This record gives sequence, structure tokens and C-alpha cells, in this order.
Amino acid sequence: MDKTEKNNTHLPERLPVCPVRGSVIYPSMVMPIDAGRPISIRAIEAALSQERVILIVSQRDKEIEEPGPADLYDVGTACNILRMRKNADGSVQMLVQAFARVQVQQYHAASGYLEASVARLPEVEDKATEVTALFREVKERFETLLREGKYVSPEVAQFVLNLEDPSQLADYIAFHLDFKLEVKQQILATPSVVDRLKRIAVLLDAELDLVETQRRIQQQVKEEIDKNQREFFLREQMKAIQRELHGEEGEMEVEEFRQKIAALNLPPSVLPEVERELSRFARMHPDSAEASVVRTYLDWIINLPWNTRTEDQIDLQEAKKILDEDHYGLEKVKDRVLEYLAVRKLKLERQKKGEIPPEEVSKGPILLFVGPPGVGKTSIAKSIAKSLGRKYHRISLGGARDESDIRGHRRTYIGAMPGRIIQGMRQAGSKNPVILLDEVDKLGVSYQGDPAAALLELLDPAQNKEFTDHYLGVPFDMSEVLFICTANFPENIPGPLFDRMELIEFTSYIEQEKLEIAKRYLLPRQMVENGLKENQVHITEAALMRLITHYTREAGVRNLEREIGTLLRKSARAILEGGKKRVRIGEGDLEKYLGPARFQPESEARTPQIGVATGMFYTPVGGDIMFIEVSVMPGKGNLILTGQLGDVMKESARAALSYAKKNAARFGIPLERFDNSDVHIHVPAGAVPKEGPSAGIAITAALVSALAEVPVRNDVAMTGEITLTGRVLPIGGVKEKILGARRAGIREVILPKQNQPDLSDIPVYLRQNLRFHFAESLDEALNWALVGGLGALEQKATLPAKKSRRSKEQPVARA
Repeated sequence: MDKTEKNNTHLPERLPVCPVRGSVIYPSMVMPIDAGRPISIRAIEAALSQERVILIVSQRDKEIEEPGPADLYDVGTACNILRMRKNADGSVQMLVQAFARVQVQQYHAASGYLEASVARLPEVEDKATEVTALFREVKERFETLLREGKYVSPEVAQFVLNLEDPSQLADYIAFHLDFKLEVKQQILATPSVVDRLKRIAVLLDAELDLVETQRRIQQQVKEEIDKNQREFFLREQMKAIQRELHGEEGEMEVEEFRQKIAALNLPPSVLPEVERELSRFARMHPDSAEASVVRTYLDWIINLPWNTRTEDQIDLQEAKKILDEDHYGLEKVKDRVLEYLAVRKLKLERQKKGEIPPEEVSKGPILLFVGPPGVGKTSIAKSIAKSLGRKYHRISLGGARDESDIRGHRRTYIGAMPGRIIQGMRQAGSKNPVILLDEVDKLGVSYQGDPAAALLELLDPAQNKEFTDHYLGVPFDMSEVLFICTANFPENIPGPLFDRMELIEFTSYIEQEKLEIAKRYLLPRQMVENGLKENQVHITEAALMRLITHYTREAGVRNLEREIGTLLRKSARAILEGGKKRVRIGEGDLEKYLGPARFQPESEARTPQIGVATGMFYTPVGGDIMFIEVSVMPGKGNLILTGQLGDVMKESARAALSYAKKNAARFGIPLERFDNSDVHIHVPAGAVPKEGPSAGIAITAALVSALAEVPVRNDVAMTGEITLTGRVLPIGGVKEKILGARRAGIREVILPKQNQPDLSDIPVYLRQNLRFHFAESLDEALNWALVGGLGALEQKATLPAKKSRRSKEQPVARA
């Protein structure tokens, strides 16, 4: 420890500079100072080696570690170093006594520290009476501040009140009260005692006002809440403080929001609500929970495309080219899409001429694409967006069970957010995108509301101009959006929602279409994805066809693409491991790469059989044939149905049995056989559920065949719904059923008369070698289905009657 030196008031011309952070020292003060930075330690050592006088100067920014002249104030305090001690960690502690305000004339760089050329601030001669009056006024205000509750340690308060020097009073009050650093520095730089006292008086007044405001806020809060609810009291107190003080924190953020909202040009119905929320946000503390909620809301508002849109570029030739490049087949769908674009182009041209208002251009049907999975519904929607030059966004509605999924949650809920529609608009970034509502038939219903009902307003062109999301709470114009919906089963869509849409049906691909799609799209795409060049792998057409028929069973082509990918991956491995340059995959190689065939399509029965008829069925993965077997055995007139038949199919079986009973005499079936026999109807593939009325003809043919013991033709497949009176009604899926029958080797098909126009959907070359019979009644259908036709049945019906007459006549003759 250095010895204490005698006070020194001599001021050298140049002094070592010790920068301090966050504080200001005034003359006559004795202060301990801790120095840890090299620039400060070197300055202290230099001062000790000279006259033990050092200049203490405050930094403008306390975060700077190595300040330069520009980082320091121009007025500091000259101090005598009374004591100095070095710590083990290299830092220094010193005790200094300040004795003079000095003006820095110039800073100089010394060896690792700063020096300054200084001069004393000139003392100002003030009027003694003015100084005395201000001295008393400041001391009284300081006492008042202490009485009002401003906390200052008792020792400091007593010391300040005992001061008799006006200059020291101003300095010590400035030092001990929590004024800003800039204010304290201004007081240090003021040589006039009168000016310093006046400045202190103003600051004390401001402190008194602040204390009074705090007391008033506390009183207001105490009047509003119960005294025992301390936690609630503190929260309310904080809110009241924020309302009273406003503060500077968050002002930049509020101004930024205000500028962005002004640039949006919001509709008149939206702007007042948004401005109200912005005003609330400006009054809140930026770190409060409620401010976070409002901030998120305003962020959603400014990021929605209120007036951002893309210009439609409708070129029918280009659109047709895009559709043909992206999709094979689907001619009816493409025609409907081009019709839609043509109508829109005409409306745009009329609108430009002023013949129709702009809102009429956006009006149009909501397209509903219906079809099995993998047939191109989603990709067609992408192509529409591409041909229009619009943004595209897909919203999957499968499994949505809450209305809030569509309309959003109200902001009163924790974690509230907008619904999928508004989220999609933000992601699209355009007011007129193409939005695909995928899987609308998979919407669920729960106690939280029906999401399908929430779509009613959205998909109604007369209402969606003011679609209101619960989170936003203001209307958003959705009238310019082109909505396209997709579904697998339209019967699952609620009626009011279905009524707002125009149905466009996607049928399953036939084998020839799948073959072309595989060659044109799937194979080239998978070649690229698996790192193969065009000539490295060749899959023959026969191999692709067998892959379609024996390794996949689907309406679309997704599994087919996966199987092609499997072949190409195995080929890539063979090229690398076997050193081959080119791999050729023929029909016979599929089993080596993919294993045995997974599916064996049904083929026609070898011979006509009694009680076995060939029906046709349709599923989303395509059509095929099925065999309906009927066995008659001794019993009590029971009807046994097996094979996982649905309710409608069971009813068809009962209707067929009633028809057979009604026409038993005509068909040569003894009536007692119905009472003494059990009829068992079975449809093979018992693990697969079967439903629908279209098996009515086939069930009737098999039932009549078994009861009359007349075989059913094995080369005829049949489909059609029946009535008790023997009428044949139309059915669906004609194209798929006929193609499935053709694949199975069937050459004759029985169809309802009313389904005759459906044959136009089947290409001519696929109808070749097929013979069609169109039935209006069951008699016509049975005539074609049974061996020998109805004539054989009716002839058989007359034989027992003749024999019975002869047996009765013989005794009479013998008599």
C-alpha cells in the first residue's frame, strides 16, 4: 500500500486519462476506483510516476472496452491518487480525491494509454443572494423528496443535508440520485454554481412529479382491487405505470407497424379494427404477454396479400399444350378445363372494354375433381395454375374435425392462430391464387363443429367476398381465388357443400393408358431419380404390361411408378456390381427382380356350370369379373348368404329369390322345392367386402340355374340392378367393368338398356371382339345368360305336366 500523500491542487498541463464507465466524479469527492483494463492500469502507473494526479473521464458508451478520444467526454475531473493497491489478478484499486473540473483541450496517445492536455474550467462569479436562495430551495426540495418516499441511504441523506457549500450540494445530489449519465455529465460541465443549482432544482421537480404519479397510480390500483390480492395488485400496478408513462421502449416497432399498415391500403371495413389494435399495442409494455398476442395479430395482418395479385395470362393453345405435356388421356377433364379458361378469357376481354364490372370476371363454378387415388387430380390443378400464371397452394382437409381448422381460433384463446385458408393465402402471397382443397370427402365431424359447414361461405361466390376468419375478426376478400376441390367418394360430401360445386369425374386408367403413362412419364422420371442415363436400362413393352396387370392393382399409377423405381434400383446395382453397361428387362425377368406375380386376374370359367354365373364389379382400382355360386340343398326354405355381402347386395339376392318363386311354374321349378330346400348364395373372395345392386342379374341367373338345373354360359358376363317385377335398371362403372371382363377373356356382355350410351366412353379398338346385349327385363337377360335360353326352361316346364297327364290317363284307358 502506498503512503498517503498530502493534498495537491496543482494541475499539470498534461494528465494521464483513466476512463470510467457509467459514473461521474465531482470535485471534493473522495472515491474508490477499481481498474481492470490495461489502458486504465497504465494510466494509473503513469500518474504515480509523475505528480500522482490523474484525469477521470466518463465514457459515452460503457460497452466499449478500449475507448478512444471520440468515445470520451470533453470535460472530466482532476483527481489526486491517495492510495493504490494491486490485486493478485492484475487489477488495481485506488482511492482518489477530486479537486477540479477540467476541460480537455486535446487527447494524446501515450504508451498504451491516453493523455490529455487540460485546463481548469473558469469559475463564474455568481450573485451571492441568488446562490443563497437557490441553495435553500434545492435543500428544501431534496428534503421534500425524501419525505415523499424517495429512497436514499440515511447516511448519505444526512451528509447532503449538512452541506453548507452550494457547489458541493449540487454536485453531491447529482451524484447520489439516479439521473442519466448524460445529465450528470452536463452538471459536471457547468462551471456556474447558479446554473448547476437551477438544473438540480428542475431535476428534483421531475423526481417529485414522478413520485407523485407513482403514489397516484398506487392509489388508483388500491381502489380497484382487494388489498389481499397482492399478486393481482402488482400486475395492475404495472399496467397503470405503463399507461401513465408510455415510455420509449417499443416506439420504433409501433412506428414500423404503422408505416406498413399505411402502405397496405386496407379496405374501409378492415382499417378501423387494425388501427384500434395498433393503438392498444402502443400503450402496452413491449415485453408483456398481451403485447405478444397483439404483435402476432398485426404481423398476420401486414403479411396477408390484401391487394397483391398476379395477372392472368390465358392462352388456350399454351394451356392445351401444358395439359397434354403433363397428362396422358383424361380428355373429358382437359376439355372442361379449357372450356373454363375460355369463358374466363372472354370475361376478361369484356371487362377491359368496360362491358362488365371487374367482380364478374372472378365469378365461376367451384370445380370438384372426383376419382380414385393416383389418377391425376392434384397434378391437373397444378397445370391449371401454371397455364393461368397464378400461384398455387394445396390445403389437405383429410381428417379435419374442427371448424377452427377452416375458420381459425378466436384471439382470446392461448395459442390462437388463423385457419388453414388464411394461412394458405399468406403462403401463396397473392390475392388470386389457385387453392386446391384436397380430400373434401374426408372431413370429419366432432363436438367442436362441422368443418364442412365452415366451407359453405368460402365456396359460395355470392358470399366469399367477405370471408371472416375468427382470428382476424375482419372480412377478407376470397372472391378472386380459384378453388378446386378433390374427392374420392362424392357421396360422402354433405349436400349443401356438394351443391356449390361442379363435378368433373376422373375414371381409372385402363391398361393401355397406364402403359403409355409409364413410357412417357414414369420411366423417364424414375431414370433421373435413380441416377441412370437414358440408354442404360431398357424395359420392354411386354414387361411393362405384365407389371401393370400382375404386380399392381390400382386405379392410378402410383404403385406402378414404385415398381418401376424398384426395377431401376436393382438395375443400377447390377450395373455397378456386375460391370454391365446396359440392362434389358423383359417379361420373363420380372420374377427375378420382383418375385412371383402378386395378382392373378380372374379368367372366364372353362365350361358352363349349373348355379355359377359370371358377374362384373367395379372398385376404385378398376374393374374385374366375379363368380356368383348358388347351391340348393335339402332344408326348410332358408336363404343363406356368404362372402361378406353388404346390405344392398343381400337385398338383391332376396329380390332374385322372389322373382324365381313368382316365375317358378314358367321356369319348371316345383314350388315345394322352395319350402323343402335351403338356398346358399356365395360370392368367392370372402375376405373382400362386396356391396352394390349391380350383381342383381348375375344372382338371378345363378339362382334360376341352380333351381331349374340349367347351366349358365361361361363366356357371358352380366351386370345390372333388378326389381321384383323383372325390370333391369342402370348401374355405374360400365367402362371399368367391361375392360375387366375383356381382360378375363369374356366375349359377350349383358348390360342394362339404359347404359348403352356409356359405351361411347370406351375406345373403339377396345370394343372389338366383344358382343353386347342390352336388356330391359330379366327375361331378356336370362335368355342370353342360360344355356339354351328361356326356351329351354319353358320347354322343360311343360315336360313334367305331360308326363303327369299320361300317368293319370293310363288307368282310365285300361278300364
